[in-house]
Amino acid sequence: MTRKKTAAKKHLQLDSVKKRLGKPFFESKGIAIYHGDTLELSSQLPANTFDALITDPPYCSGAPGSAVMADPSQKYCQSGKTLGRPSFGGDFRDQRSFKYWSLLWIAQAFNACKESAYGLVFTDWRQLATMTDALQAGGFCFKGLISWDKGGGARAPHKGYFRHQCEYIPWGTKGKVPRLIDRGPFAGSYSIRVSQPDKHHMTGKPTQLMQQLVQCVPPGGLTFDPFCGSGTTLVASALEGRSAIGFEVSEQYCEIAAQRVKAAQHGKPLHFQKT
Repeated sequence: MTRKKTAAKKHLQLDSVKKRLGKPFFESKGIAIYHGDTLELSSQLPANTFDALITDPPYCSGAPGSAVMADPSQKYCQSGKTLGRPSFGGDFRDQRSFKYWSLLWIAQAFNACKESAYGLVFTDWRQLATMTDALQAGGFCFKGLISWDKGGGARAPHKGYFRHQCEYIPWGTKGKVPRLIDRGPFAGSYSIRVSQPDKHHMTGKPTQLMQQLVQCVPPGGLTFDPFCGSGTTLVASALEGRSAIGFEVSEQYCEIAAQRVKAAQHGKPLHFQKT
């Protein structure tokens, strides 16, 4: 596909979404951010629009009761120290309500995806079976797991434990896995350490990791991230010549994501500054 045709395709896909959702919170060179609740916004998306769902939703992980209801800073930051990273909502559900909620937004994303589109959703070891069920119940054909090894810096409760140093990405497709001639096969496991200057969210994923994952999207294609947080999926898409639309319920994180996308498009990655 020529560069001119790729650009035209990019604008058509984005325009179809904007006709339904209106003006984005932020838009620049094929990347758009909408501020709002995912279930409300996703219900308005046009069908057969996205080339992939790639997202990192709240895990709602931990033991029932106090761990589920705890502020994310108490669950994901050592000693509750956020270092200036904003907290976030939606991490309070028990496992049954988490599965039902996940089914709802995955089904909406599935409807908005094209035939043969990919669905990649992050989770941890506690919610792995639950998210795998939700991915399939939402419509995607489950094809396997991608592992992300965070490295030896991952915490363990005490010396008797094996470290929980991997997180997982159940993946599937809307129908058959496409036969590609321009990219792939893609790695099924990634060993990429978390870099603090690159981490703008308490549970943020490395930009390098997301750059690898968006390779399943065709150049110029459109990715959907219904929980874009600090915008790493969008940043990776911009760096890799893909378009992306993200939803985010926190206006503060919408601002952070917008600043990161603008910096990436100018070739100057925005580094997190501790406070």
